[in-house]
Amino acid sequence: MTLNTNNEEDKNKGQESAGNDGNNGNSGNNSYDSNKNSGDKNKQDDGSKQEKTFTQEEVNKMASLKLTDEEKEWLSKQEGINKYYLDWFSNYSFNPKQVDIEQDIEGHLSISIEGRWLETIMWEVPLLALVSELYYKETGCKANIDEFICNTTEKKNKLQFPFADFGTRRRRDFFTQDLIVRWMKEFTPNFVGTSNPYLAMIHGVKALGTVAHESIMGTSVLESLNHPNKFFMENWTKVYSGALGTMIPDTYGIDSFLQDFTREKAKLWDGVRHDSGDPMVFVDKIVAHYKKLRIDPTTKTIIFSDGLDVKTAIRIAEYCKGTIRCSFGIGTNFTNDYVKQSDPTVKSKALNMVIKLSTVEGKPVVKLSDSPGKAIGDPNAVKVAKWIHFDGDLT
Repeated sequence: MTLNTNNEEDKNKGQESAGNDGNNGNSGNNSYDSNKNSGDKNKQDDGSKQEKTFTQEEVNKMASLKLTDEEKEWLSKQEGINKYYLDWFSNYSFNPKQVDIEQDIEGHLSISIEGRWLETIMWEVPLLALVSELYYKETGCKANIDEFICNTTEKKNKLQFPFADFGTRRRRDFFTQDLIVRWMKEFTPNFVGTSNPYLAMIHGVKALGTVAHESIMGTSVLESLNHPNKFFMENWTKVYSGALGTMIPDTYGIDSFLQDFTREKAKLWDGVRHDSGDPMVFVDKIVAHYKKLRIDPTTKTIIFSDGLDVKTAIRIAEYCKGTIRCSFGIGTNFTNDYVKQSDPTVKSKALNMVIKLSTVEGKPVVKLSDSPGKAIGDPNAVKVAKWIHFDGDLT
């Protein structure tokens, strides 16, 4: 399997649950061969030096990581983690030979991960977090911690609705995310959990996550490009029997998804996650679809996670009020929202990077999204997918 890191606009993606960001721990249930992940990171123009090194040595250190007895005990109590997955994960260790790292003369970093899907999928979250933390260490780009504390306190006071930390992959460092989870748990009842399972364990909060785009992307090759959402939801239900029921609809566009979101599926799944496109248009389409299926939208939930800041979350929450339940996964704006120590008027930019599935068994896979120009993958494969899911609209 192949995953690509593509450069996106300032967009936060990401959730982690039961050991895998954006996945409700489902990686252990996928054992398809030939998977490869890859990633790019652009140079930053915030006045800091380009990253000097991202060495294979750092990746090699991960081979020594193993699940502890304490972590295994905690995982065994989490929803969706069955004995078979836990036994496999207890014996899992990272294989650095699966990871290929290159950096060109201009400093652009490219990472490829190739191997069996149930193994390659485990690299995404820790690799991106490692890249982010190493970048700031290597460049010496120091952040203003006092200003960060003041801003975080202000955010906490404004968030008067359910929200979670979704910030593992692009966090400044572990210290920052740990601080966020600790503070939010202590000072606001609206904090519902974190996408980071380790922090959920040590702080006694809920580990949260949803279906990942990668799952539907892989299904497009392994099952059907015409109806990847349909086949994925049916396979997921066979494993989880209605648990962990937050679907992500935008892999091949919301309109294509809704064609396969039948009344049976809509009643079974708890809700959906918004991760691209206009959030208000998304709400209108989801609410209208539930009503069309004779399902009360107020019994369902939309989780918003698309590049959120506090101001945007407040606006969306107001729009959803009385119409449909809503919750918010805030990532980079929590765990990497700093100003420069040298100049508090200048933001210290977060890295703009993702890892995405690129090929399965040698066949290209793509993600279209509901945001124009955000399609990811082989250009010819993107055209084919758009022809099928966007009614021939190749723009």
